[in-house]
Amino acid sequence: MPDYSTIQVEIKDRVGYLTLNRPDKRNALNTLMVMELKTALKELEADAQVKIIVLKGAGKDFCAGADLASIQAMQSNTFAQNLQDSMGLSGLYKQIYTLEKVVIAQVHGNALAGGCGLATVCDFVIAEQESFFGYPEVKIGFVPAIVSVFLARKIGEGRAKGLLLTGKRITAQEAFVLGLITSVVNGDDLEDQVNAFAQKLVKTTSGDALERTKGLIGRVQEMALEDGLALASTVNAEARQTEDCKEGISAFLEKRKPNFS
Repeated sequence: MPDYSTIQVEIKDRVGYLTLNRPDKRNALNTLMVMELKTALKELEADAQVKIIVLKGAGKDFCAGADLASIQAMQSNTFAQNLQDSMGLSGLYKQIYTLEKVVIAQVHGNALAGGCGLATVCDFVIAEQESFFGYPEVKIGFVPAIVSVFLARKIGEGRAKGLLLTGKRITAQEAFVLGLITSVVNGDDLEDQVNAFAQKLVKTTSGDALERTKGLIGRVQEMALEDGLALASTVNAEARQTEDCKEGISAFLEKRKPNFS
């Protein structure tokens, strides 16, 4: 792994832990952090020893959003320069959303604006009950543009409008009811709960099957019914020929635990 200045990376028991590490800035996203996250995710995706990825933040917050001082400094940039920077963030969101491996967001404190966007594109979000979520961009004259593409997919257009057009901050429990996050736990138990869930996936699921299932879910939503069914049938047929599927079926019939890679 390369040396990073805005994030930390640790691999333990087949889980890659990716920590946002700008606690003095509430882990606000800047150009360098976005670049380092993209590089680290690519490294973890390629590492055969990593099956699950956990994204979390150092300090008091998960991520308070974009570094507004950086954005202010870029306001004198040309449109082309601002577009290039914006596409860096959209590329990060897409990378997490389409990553071959499952990504779990471990959220404490605030997950706001771009930070809430990071959580939105993860496959699972486990949050402490004292955490808050929101997309307050409209309150400062900004637009929650990139995350809107993913949020509407995740919770529906109506609920997405309710969050994006008001900029309101909501509790973890409210986020759970909306379907924005997966579960709410006691703050003291957050790390243990995330680790336990990650290990459950590591020990009881096929990495190949996780990859194929995640990819299918991401792709079929933009397809017509017949096209989606055709893709699903293809994935189904391909999966039957994988070593993990053969092992899983044999293990079930032989009443033993499967030995997945």
